[in-house]
Amino acid sequence: MSITIGKDPDTAALPERIKRFPFPYSGDSYRYSANVEPSRKVVATEAGAWGGKLVDIDEYYLSDVKQRDEVLDRDPSRIQLLPHMRSAVWDAITTLLPAMAEENPDTMAFYREGNDCRWRNALQDLDVEFVIGDDVSLPMGPLRFLGSQIQDDMVFLDQREDALWLDAGLVTFAADWSLGFDVGMRFHEIHHPVPRVLEEKIVSRAEQFLMRLQPGEQYRRTNWTLTIDRRLDTSTETYPNWAPDRATIALDPALPDRVHLRVEVQHLIRLPHSGAILFLVRTYLLSLSDIAQVPAWRARVGQVLAELPEDMAEYKGISRYRKAASDWLLAG
Repeated sequence: MSITIGKDPDTAALPERIKRFPFPYSGDSYRYSANVEPSRKVVATEAGAWGGKLVDIDEYYLSDVKQRDEVLDRDPSRIQLLPHMRSAVWDAITTLLPAMAEENPDTMAFYREGNDCRWRNALQDLDVEFVIGDDVSLPMGPLRFLGSQIQDDMVFLDQREDALWLDAGLVTFAADWSLGFDVGMRFHEIHHPVPRVLEEKIVSRAEQFLMRLQPGEQYRRTNWTLTIDRRLDTSTETYPNWAPDRATIALDPALPDRVHLRVEVQHLIRLPHSGAILFLVRTYLLSLSDIAQVPAWRARVGQVLAELPEDMAEYKGISRYRKAASDWLLAG
């Protein structure tokens, strides 16, 4: 069955969380691919548009950064920083804060004179002065400070020995993986469990692409899965808190409200001074009930879930309820 996507009526009446959602599918089936495109490219969808900013800020901004702070207080291992990556973190600060100020001039401002900087964030009622490279000039460690200003998770890759290595990060909203486990591993090793990507050489091509990035270059890609409830923290560390729902949700009458399409917009940035590669991973969640408000999305998500090969569904952790979700969507 082929679906023709067209503009749906009455999109102006949709809530912002739907109009700004990064809908990830371009067809009725899905397979892993690099799907890389330039950063800040605006993408029109049947509901609205997304993608015009490097660091997106939405209605969940304050609640997301508050939740991140709570996760880090409970589990400081969600921040990992090998000593040689300290300069990369400062590089990220002086890359992202000016971009945020440029993209949000009504609420944010960044001033710099030499190594002296001032950052103002009206959304947090924050006004802080700091010196680049001086950790104690910030109200908290540099990586945690940057994580307090953005909704994205961050992963830093170092390039050496003709390979990429995950050597730093702040990850509080992981989709069933652990930064503490992966830190210090090669890019290839991290992706080894993903079905099909090694055989199809997707990981090798992606690594070669990343290693060819020039200082300051920025690209992005999307990834997706399903999550039960609006739960950002589905890390391996919290597995007992969320995994049991997978076994029962298929029979839950509240399935359309509880099951969410989880989309990651991953920005890939070669930092201009340190040469490290920064992955920004921004997570968006939209319930199936909200998906169903856009008829073209309802049909497409239903088709993708129905057609998805079983090994991919199993890896994403959705094999026990993807049919129930697909049946509900396609019955509409």
